[in-house]
Amino acid sequence: MSGCPKCSFRPNRREFLTVGALGGLGITLADLLAVEAAESKSTPARKAKGIIHIFLPGGMAQQESFDPKPYAPLEYRGSFGTVSTKIPGVAFCETLPLIAGIADKITVVRSMTHGEAAHERGTHTMFTGYQPSPALVFPSMGSVVSHELGPRENLPPYVCIPNQPNPYAGTGYLSSSFGPFSLGADPASGGFKVRDLSLPQSVDQHRFAVRQTMLDAVNEHFATAERSDALSAKDTFYQRAYSLISAPKAREAFRVDAEPAKLREEYGHTAAGQRMLLARRLIAAGVRMVSLTYGGWDFHQRIVPNTRREAPALDRAFSALIKDLDRTGMLDETLVMISSEFGRTPKINGDAGRDHWPRVFSIVVAGGGIKRGLVYGSSNATASEPESDALNPPDLFATLYHLLGVEYQKKLLAPGNRPIDIVRGG
Repeated sequence: MSGCPKCSFRPNRREFLTVGALGGLGITLADLLAVEAAESKSTPARKAKGIIHIFLPGGMAQQESFDPKPYAPLEYRGSFGTVSTKIPGVAFCETLPLIAGIADKITVVRSMTHGEAAHERGTHTMFTGYQPSPALVFPSMGSVVSHELGPRENLPPYVCIPNQPNPYAGTGYLSSSFGPFSLGADPASGGFKVRDLSLPQSVDQHRFAVRQTMLDAVNEHFATAERSDALSAKDTFYQRAYSLISAPKAREAFRVDAEPAKLREEYGHTAAGQRMLLARRLIAAGVRMVSLTYGGWDFHQRIVPNTRREAPALDRAFSALIKDLDRTGMLDETLVMISSEFGRTPKINGDAGRDHWPRVFSIVVAGGGIKRGLVYGSSNATASEPESDALNPPDLFATLYHLLGVEYQKKLLAPGNRPIDIVRGG
């Protein structure tokens, strides 16, 4: 290849900083700025500042929620009646009347599909966008967002409510410094208090500052002696912890009790309600991704009474969340998703329940650039296969990352410096 070194060697900004030898290469400041400009042009335009992921563990039945199939044969149709939605001609299960009333603000996907029928494998797929591999543990969306976008307003970029729900919500092959901040308590419980956000009574602000200075000195010593992910991750963890404890505005973000009583009542004093309200509060304060779980939806038996137990709180909380985000102007810049690891079998089984079924199920997405009032894709007459516009996890994750401003076609480095796509094939 002919030409000058500046034409054949085109490092990005990070590589410039690593090389640290602009003059020696004959590269000017103008060259560096040109590289930065090229990088900025390749970065996707961000429509969403944050994302709330509401995960329903166990596998929510599409027939008893967003795809009831009222005209299917009796053994296939949903176990309940239906309710009309704000989308003309579209009905949801009667267990979700409040969500039906805000359907004009959301998109329901009725054609989600993958091939993993075991809880662990399906959960991995819906948290990472990848099928499980025995050779590599993939990072969750929250950890990728943390890695790519970093923190804002002294707040953790990725928070789990109430705790990290499963191993696949973690960092995978990324450094542990990109893991979620877990509350350690449920905001729906009495006397809710996030662990580790307050100083012990024996430690005042001066002593706190001295401890931080001492820790910085110790970290500098060990960093000089040894370089490792464990040291780097722990140092990042401590620095973020100090920022969180020392910034009153950051601590205030976790005070769900600071919300008006009327609004807390609108969401409902339930696990679903208070978790979603706190998620909205954290996103408003600067957290980039909040992942929360609600309920248990693995209804192999007695699907009717079990759904009646779980659905009302979800219905109330999610409809309140969407209305709250919309009236405060946050919905256009906040992605919201309801997902589960898979759906349920087309036929009711002998125990009046449904078994695992990943071949087609429903999810909900809203806000942050997602079209309003839409049903995307469809299942067939018995809710057993996608009928149109099948949506797989890589395509879903590519869409969400794009709206968040994450370059989903970028490669991250796994152990052994193996380049791995953020999303493969999406």
